[in-house]
Amino acid sequence: MSGPGGPSRAGGSLDTRPMRYLLAIADAGSLTHAAEALGVAQPALSQAINRLEADLGVRLFDRSRRGATLTEAGRAIIDDVRASLALATSATQRARAIAGGKAGRLHIGFVTHAVYDVLPSALRLLRTEFPGVEVELSEMGNADQLTALEQGAIDLAMLHTPLPLPGRVRTKLVRREKLVAVLPVGHPLGADGRVGLAEIAALGLVWFPERQLPAMRAGIVAALQRAGLDPHFVQEANRTLTVLSCVAAGLGASLLPQSAAVLAHRGVQFADVRDGDGLPHFELGVLWIAANRPTLAEQLADRL
Repeated sequence: MSGPGGPSRAGGSLDTRPMRYLLAIADAGSLTHAAEALGVAQPALSQAINRLEADLGVRLFDRSRRGATLTEAGRAIIDDVRASLALATSATQRARAIAGGKAGRLHIGFVTHAVYDVLPSALRLLRTEFPGVEVELSEMGNADQLTALEQGAIDLAMLHTPLPLPGRVRTKLVRREKLVAVLPVGHPLGADGRVGLAEIAALGLVWFPERQLPAMRAGIVAALQRAGLDPHFVQEANRTLTVLSCVAAGLGASLLPQSAAVLAHRGVQFADVRDGDGLPHFELGVLWIAANRPTLAEQLADRL
């Protein structure tokens, strides 16, 4: 039913017709002019206002041949009606945006490595394609992000892969880089500007705790052992900047993705590994929880 006495929904949105009719008459000063502006028949408009007045138990307009003017009761509520109509319109638009994945709240967890490229790319996409989304950002380690994702504390994780995943978690690889050596400034390099695995092993490794990146750490150990070297971890650090600080202090060497060089940390130098073909690649992936319908997190991941 589409008439004035119809249901509380019209055209897939909240039924704001009574408020719009009231405001149109108040602004136009007559039912005839208001009906023309609204594009409705004057009898239908008159019936709608009569019904509204009956529901409220007050007369909203004094009507005469000269037009329609607000009564004292009408003047008392007109500002509230304008505000209510604006809120109802905004609520309808927001509900549609959320249902379409274009609005809402998105909590993103990320490792330090994501700030070089992946996180800025994601934020640019959110700003241009999902402008109604409120974003919360939390820098977290790998293991903490996986726990937070499973518990619903974050919606999207940006972390190092591969890693074992629970059944409901989906993942997408977004970056894959070779590892390069991180050495204290002044450590001699070869004539080719590179360094060998033996030199890195001799300095000792500054790296992330095993629980944080178990597959990556195991790959580095295996590469060193295949080269006949004894892997020795001299210091553990759970953030990239901390790893760089430890190397700058002369505690040892490290192996980090090539993009980490953008940090330009004082006291360290980056160099390719001459015999590093057997080293694992440094991967960055995005993770989200699978749902019955595409979530905002999944839509964003698809675009990265």
